[in-house]
Amino acid sequence: EAEAGLLVVINGSPYERGKRDTRLELCTRRARETQATVAYVNLVGGQDELVFDGDSLIVHPDGRLLARAPQFEEHLLVADLELPDAVGAGMWGASADAPGITIQRHLVSADPVPAYEPRPAPLAPRRDEIGEVYAALVLATRDYVHKNRFPSVLLGLSGGIDSALVATIAVDALGADRVHGVLMPSRYSTDHSVTDAEELARRQGINARIIPVAPLVEAFENAVKVDGLAEENLQARVRGQLLMTLSNQEGHLVLTTGNKSELAVGYSTLYGDSAGGFAPIRDVWKTLVWELARWRNAEAERNGQVPPIPEHSITKPPSAELRPGQLDTDSLPEYDVLDALLDDYVGTDLGRDELVAAGHDPELVDRVIRMVDRAEYKRRQYPPGPKISTRNFGRDRRVPITSRWTV
Repeated sequence: EAEAGLLVVINGSPYERGKRDTRLELCTRRARETQATVAYVNLVGGQDELVFDGDSLIVHPDGRLLARAPQFEEHLLVADLELPDAVGAGMWGASADAPGITIQRHLVSADPVPAYEPRPAPLAPRRDEIGEVYAALVLATRDYVHKNRFPSVLLGLSGGIDSALVATIAVDALGADRVHGVLMPSRYSTDHSVTDAEELARRQGINARIIPVAPLVEAFENAVKVDGLAEENLQARVRGQLLMTLSNQEGHLVLTTGNKSELAVGYSTLYGDSAGGFAPIRDVWKTLVWELARWRNAEAERNGQVPPIPEHSITKPPSAELRPGQLDTDSLPEYDVLDALLDDYVGTDLGRDELVAAGHDPELVDRVIRMVDRAEYKRRQYPPGPKISTRNFGRDRRVPITSRWTV
């Protein structure tokens, strides 16, 4: 209505996987509706669970994309635009006249800018979908550490894929000299859990130390008789206590290495592997963890570098190693089956009958729903981590802990 030639939209639009060109579609629609150039300026950086990806846009009134800034980077986007002459030779301001407000025109004059050759409008390339997720996790981790003034981070290195990915994210975010890993083998740890973790530390140049937990567990067992699940959880809690003690002594921020699949079904130990200050992959399904690890290794190879994650950490069956020969699949279905069901239940809020109609096994549906709903009390006590999905735990999905109703 004001015949504006340029709309500058200052925004804080957080990143979500799958969003892709939603913003471009919105800007294109608005530019055509208003017949004005739209400059959509978006925030960059992490704040608690949110991560803002930049990706600022300039769109022509006919819907053409004129310029685009990079994703996940602070950047000065400069573009020459052809805009219609302003209505009248002046700028608008407001002054207060009792009893209301009167709009006044303030005329200004200025010498025109001498003619020059317009520079080409920059169009930053888009990252692929997995690359976007990885960049979001790195930026969120970097900003959480920097903005909260932690000098360094600390995490447990088990030789498994989750801790390997978190360590790699931390190194890319902060540099190897600010990342400290602790190998904490127990009586049930396999040889490769140590060798894989040592290989990861060697490839990435991070600070690593070995502290066996068996003597600490035995000391506790000599004081209190435990067996079964309590014995398994004791090992995890001793490891968590070690990490938090080192954090307290040396000033590191502890990174928790649990993924979204584990968080969903409660496959973690309170005050054990869930202990920490920031959880970089808490909104990342286990199957996506593998995708991210393979993507990062492939990216290293494309750049002529050594892949940061040992192949064996990616290919071996996942295990908490809290009892002899333990595998995740002893307690859970295969992760591709589990994650598909979890994404339908958590990600899109399908109910029990809808899940069965979508092709999921009815018995597994009932079991997973019970596991997810009963694990709410654990999720409430879990550290914050970057939101990369449209539906994460905590910010988007929160259910009552106390309920007499069950499936």
